[in-house]
Amino acid sequence: MKALLCSLVFCVVALPSNAADKIKAAPKATAPAEVAWHDVTKWGVEGRGWGDQERKRWFDRLPAKAEGKVTPAVWNLSRDSAGMMVRFSTDAKSIHARYTLAKTNLSMPHMPATGVSGLDLYARNDKGQWRWVQVTRPTAAKVETMMISDLAPGMREYAAYLPLYNGIESLEIGVTAGAKFEGLAPRAAKPVVFYGTSITHGACASRPGMVHTAILGRRFDRPVLNIGFSGNGRMDSAVGELLAEIDAAVYVIDCLPNMQPADVAAKCVPLVKQLRAARPHTPIVLVEDRRFTNDWITPNKSKFHTDNHAALRQAFAQLQKDGVEKLHYIAGDHLYGDDSEGATDASHASDLGFMRQADIFEPVIRAAMKP
Repeated sequence: MKALLCSLVFCVVALPSNAADKIKAAPKATAPAEVAWHDVTKWGVEGRGWGDQERKRWFDRLPAKAEGKVTPAVWNLSRDSAGMMVRFSTDAKSIHARYTLAKTNLSMPHMPATGVSGLDLYARNDKGQWRWVQVTRPTAAKVETMMISDLAPGMREYAAYLPLYNGIESLEIGVTAGAKFEGLAPRAAKPVVFYGTSITHGACASRPGMVHTAILGRRFDRPVLNIGFSGNGRMDSAVGELLAEIDAAVYVIDCLPNMQPADVAAKCVPLVKQLRAARPHTPIVLVEDRRFTNDWITPNKSKFHTDNHAALRQAFAQLQKDGVEKLHYIAGDHLYGDDSEGATDASHASDLGFMRQADIFEPVIRAAMKP
């Protein structure tokens, strides 16, 4: 009976007579060692195109001259730091981050703060492969945190991806004072340039490093330029004019989720010809929109995708007929997989969906970049 009563209610257990003394005597948390802070603007970030052209804010994606040329929505979205990545090397046993976010809204209903506003850290292992290390978990617009400690000894290269749906006012990387540290300048290799929608922008990755653009950047081991604008990737000629200034390894045009079939018919051919006129030899990849993962049960959505795909295929055929070379194509039906599990809200990718997209994008872009 006593055993039964004990299973139904909390049992009071007497502590040993010296337990309270032991609790009081527990060591206090040691104060953090002195940290040496390094301002990343001193050596630069990848994914920040247009060189040293004037910016409204250092971490803006588009140069200041774009304001008033692109739509107000595109301009505002361009102030998010999506796709930017800072590289450094250190032998520090712990790595710290200190940064100020431009917006106080740190998360979205369908996307966590780690993706919207987090700093996502990777490192190369002893085989030269990129491996995830840690991500910040912002709870306020000003972040100062030790990202990770007790690191294995040795000098290694790190890369930290900046927030996807927030902007950055300032960013510093910290290491224990006395540790070796070197900021690594952006690589000179031509970037893979992605122009697209909220999916390119990064919705709804759990971390900035999990967007397909970032995954592909690691696989290709080259810079990536993320020109994704949530709800506003529409093959605009004003954006095309800016893209044409970038000496890209390849342009990936992935705007269909924000366009109707008539828009695709009207704008795709002119955008491709605009880029081709400025960059005669740069490969261009056209991407169909992903099917909503619930379009199997929503006929209108299914028809929308079918019609959009047909419009892009027709534009692709017209461009080929017109003699446009180095043009490539990615079909959209399987970008999220075939089991309806690749999206967070039917439209925007989950981490699983981003990985599946990367797997399909990779061979096409790799082939496009071959001499």
